[in-house]
Amino acid sequence: MYCLKCGTQLPDDAAFCFKCGANLSQAATTNPNQLSVGPVGKTEVIAPSGASSLKCPSCGAPISPKFGEMIITCEYCGSSITLGNSGWANIQKQTMLPLKIPTTDLITSLVRSMMDKGLLNRHLQESSTLEEMTLSLVPYWLVGVSARTSIVATDMVTEGATVATTAALFGVLAGGMGGGRRGGFGGAPLLEGAMLGSMMNRGGGNRKAVQMNENYNFPIIALKALTTYQPRDYQFALEGRTLFDISQFPKGIKTLNGDISEDAAKYQAKTLVDQLQSQKAHAKYHMIQQISSEEDVSDAELLHVPIWFVRYDHKGDRIILVVDGNSGNVINSMGL
Repeated sequence: MYCLKCGTQLPDDAAFCFKCGANLSQAATTNPNQLSVGPVGKTEVIAPSGASSLKCPSCGAPISPKFGEMIITCEYCGSSITLGNSGWANIQKQTMLPLKIPTTDLITSLVRSMMDKGLLNRHLQESSTLEEMTLSLVPYWLVGVSARTSIVATDMVTEGATVATTAALFGVLAGGMGGGRRGGFGGAPLLEGAMLGSMMNRGGGNRKAVQMNENYNFPIIALKALTTYQPRDYQFALEGRTLFDISQFPKGIKTLNGDISEDAAKYQAKTLVDQLQSQKAHAKYHMIQQISSEEDVSDAELLHVPIWFVRYDHKGDRIILVVDGNSGNVINSMGL
């Protein structure tokens, strides 16, 4: 056991701490940094603001939660501990999304409609073997990112000129095969004009500068083991989020611990937003000549989201769906 006052390791039957002299039977009630312990299954750690360490309420062992953790397990006795709203100052920005798809029946019906879309996928779920369907509370860093993307693009005239050039070339070839200038689209004069117009356009005659500005609440998954399922272009329904309260979720729900720091999440969010801005720009402007982005990152909060992980086997191929248990939307899918 450990002294609840100074953390010194002691024999299990010790009545007093040989280092600080604390009465171990009274230490829990006199320690200013004590942990309040509730009924079994509802243990809650309450730490004073600015505390740098905690002690297990069951055995007294020192506990050092990683940044972002809400549920921690004592390495010495295995007790599960929940950090309360008055806990660590650096994790006070904890929010959650309510669970709106709480049962396997609901998620099964939802997944069926997702898998059976299209003629080729008809009855796909029925012909697949379910391997996993689990509900977990997953932490995401929600990072505010303001992006400004400058684009220099050539307008659609260039594409038209290129088409004209191709048509003229086809005409020359057809004319040549038919006896010179009499066939096709009129021969070399048209070709020369189209090529000249195309060259002028490529030279910058129809270039335009545009600005594409976007604001994101970008979600970064806060668990290294799940980075495979990092969203690329997904936004949670944040209007329904509230302060984190584990009691609002069903008993037995698996609560995952975060192990990615806020700084690392901000760096990743900035990188992914930069990539997303580029993708959006190329989808909108097909002839981009220059593109550059600047991103400003603001504070982040830790958002806990109920997530369904669903895995099927279809004739040796794996199908994976990661479904937002709040909105019912697919965050990631593989194999479909």
